Amino acid sequence: MSEYVNDFRRAGHEVVDWIADFLENTRDYPVLPKIKPGELIDALPRSGPEKGESFEAILADFRKLIVPAATLWNHPRFMAYFPSTSSTPAILGEMLAAALNTNAIHWKTSPASTELEQVSLSWLRQWMNLPDEFFGVIFDTASVSSMHAIAAARELADPEARENGARRDLVVYAADQAHSSIAKDAMALGIGRRNVRLIPSDAEFRMRPDALAAAIEQDLVAGRKPICVVATVGTTSTTSIDPVEAIAEIAERHGMWLHVDAAYAGAACIVPELRPLFAGIERADSLVVNAHKWLFTTMDLSAFFTRRPEVLRRAFSLVPEYLRTAKDPRAVNLMDYGVPLGRRFRSLKLWFVLRYFGREGLIEMLRSHVRWAQEFAAMVDADPRFERIAPAPLSVVCFRLKGSDQENQALLDRVTATGKFFLSHTVLNGRFVIRLAIGNIATTREDVAYAWELIRSI
Repeated sequence: MSEYVNDFRRAGHEVVDWIADFLENTRDYPVLPKIKPGELIDALPRSGPEKGESFEAILADFRKLIVPAATLWNHPRFMAYFPSTSSTPAILGEMLAAALNTNAIHWKTSPASTELEQVSLSWLRQWMNLPDEFFGVIFDTASVSSMHAIAAARELADPEARENGARRDLVVYAADQAHSSIAKDAMALGIGRRNVRLIPSDAEFRMRPDALAAAIEQDLVAGRKPICVVATVGTTSTTSIDPVEAIAEIAERHGMWLHVDAAYAGAACIVPELRPLFAGIERADSLVVNAHKWLFTTMDLSAFFTRRPEVLRRAFSLVPEYLRTAKDPRAVNLMDYGVPLGRRFRSLKLWFVLRYFGREGLIEMLRSHVRWAQEFAAMVDADPRFERIAPAPLSVVCFRLKGSDQENQALLDRVTATGKFFLSHTVLNGRFVIRLAIGNIATTREDVAYAWELIRSI
């Protein structure tokens, strides 16, 4: 055992040094790998080794084969999709969580994991200015968090679904700009894709409350049961913000569950001057924000909050005899609030991040990202060759060259081919649109300016 630990100690120091060098010199790496499908598979042995290999050999192949095949989401010039950036405190927290290797099935199996999850999410809830009644639990991704929201909505509307399966007349509503996971969640829960109503958006890609109200009335007349509406704060394509206040009014009128998908944008709720964008989220029955997106926490950590934890618990609590424990009002068993039984010590890395940066440090970084996005948007607006396609309330800018879709695709391909930046695209009103998303902890104002210069030069 001693040799095993000493081997780890030597390799561990080398790994930490490599990580520090990588984070310090990430710009020296291409954002996207120049690799063909199957190339890594062909470069690795077809069968695992019969005898164990040294850390030296494994790390050498990591540097030679794995890193060159990785898309570097932690690169300061990764500006595609949404940010998914890690930080040094999150990495340290992840390392320590791996060493402890706890499994928070119920309180007794890991008091530290269970209670730190409650504490860290309580801090985040306070910083987001959410009411004290909101109960928090950590899942892996927003897709899974939203699935639990819809399951809770089904439990509220049809408690017998736990025993008999979902009825075929339950309906879920979301905007046509909502994340595709909402429809997938309804499919997984047996509600069915055909019972997901995608509500039209307005000119700024926000859900239209009048269209929502009309769709609900149509379903009621047809004998269906509306159970849940999903409002998105920071949609995937444009970061548009659905009018949560108006949607909450409609949901409350019909006794429906209101879920707010703030997976990307929820982090910005801690910035005082941005809070007006989140008006109405305190009226939600549930809300999700991904700390692994814009709160600099290692993938994966999705913070799910609900004001009705008792409904969530009813939907998922199923305790076999071998997991029964003595009851204590302060002993929370997180297995009762979702599908997962095994639960990693995810809260440790979030706790490290919240403590290391503090509220003020996080606010300043988010504030900078939003400011740089506004500057980029202004540069797009000032260039007659380009046009901005959507408002940019946060850190994502949607724009295009005034030309054909093919010309815009070619522009995006050429920017990506340089290896210096990775941008993404979407389609809005039938047109190909380029997206630039700021949010990496190491991104600077100079990186953003350089992105625009590269785009213009190409």
